[in-house]
Amino acid sequence: MIRRSITTAGLAGLGIVALGLAGCTSTAPENSEGGEGGGSTLDTLREEGTITLAINGEQPYSWLDADEPTGATIAIHEQIFSNLGIDNIEVEQVDWDSLIPGLNAGRWDAVSAGMSITPERCEEAAFSDPEIMYTTTLAVPAGNPKGLSDLDSALDSGGDVTLALQTGAIEDGYVEQLGGYDNIVPVDSAQNGLETVETGRADAFALTAVSLDWMTEDNDALETTGPFVQEIDGIKQIGSGATVFRPGDTELLDAYNEELAKITSDEQAYLDLVEPFGFSAENLPPADLTTEQLCSGDLEDVQ
Repeated sequence: MIRRSITTAGLAGLGIVALGLAGCTSTAPENSEGGEGGGSTLDTLREEGTITLAINGEQPYSWLDADEPTGATIAIHEQIFSNLGIDNIEVEQVDWDSLIPGLNAGRWDAVSAGMSITPERCEEAAFSDPEIMYTTTLAVPAGNPKGLSDLDSALDSGGDVTLALQTGAIEDGYVEQLGGYDNIVPVDSAQNGLETVETGRADAFALTAVSLDWMTEDNDALETTGPFVQEIDGIKQIGSGATVFRPGDTELLDAYNEELAKITSDEQAYLDLVEPFGFSAENLPPADLTTEQLCSGDLEDVQ
């Protein structure tokens, strides 16, 4: 049975204090393959029996429930890392913008946040094979008073719609690629985005559909507009989330992908892990979709 412990850290930059840990993480960047530490990160994690994961608190991917880490990516990671001989998971909840910088600084060993694979992020970190497909939606006040349907309907409002966006999230990038928008409220988490709409400071909050559907299910003040796939320059933006590693941790990444393939190649095995968190077979990545394709940004071949 895998053991789990947590550390929550509100970040200002990267000033993190890891409570209850022997160090900020099990391994430092110099201990990656080819580094000065000698052994690989995978060897170190197996020897210590512990891996530290960073999460952002976005439901239903990974979040804290009564101080207990849970979610679809946590379920996947419990199985995979246990199979790799790493029986203890420690979790730090941090701001979205600090996930990759903290990873590369050696503050944690991997990011468990369903992070979208994009060319910009691939320049900074190494992504596993695709794990979860997603679409986008808008959370709006009950009754959808602005009559919104997608990002284009908000951006075409002439500034009449105040849009909340999570800084650094894929939806933030979509808006930038669409030419930008002046009437934006930046937020640092999914929960803050929803609160911004609920309190009337924004008319809509854009995020992945499975997240917003899950998080608004019991909220009578909010609803979602329905899932959509954003188009930019006529190309559908295929979205897939994955686990993030340091670029030098190739042995750890390869071992992880080998275990991940055992899950994603078996629909029932996949559903057993993610279905309790609102995901379905539609979220299972197609077998021919690769991280290399998503990192290249050439999405015409995966339409």
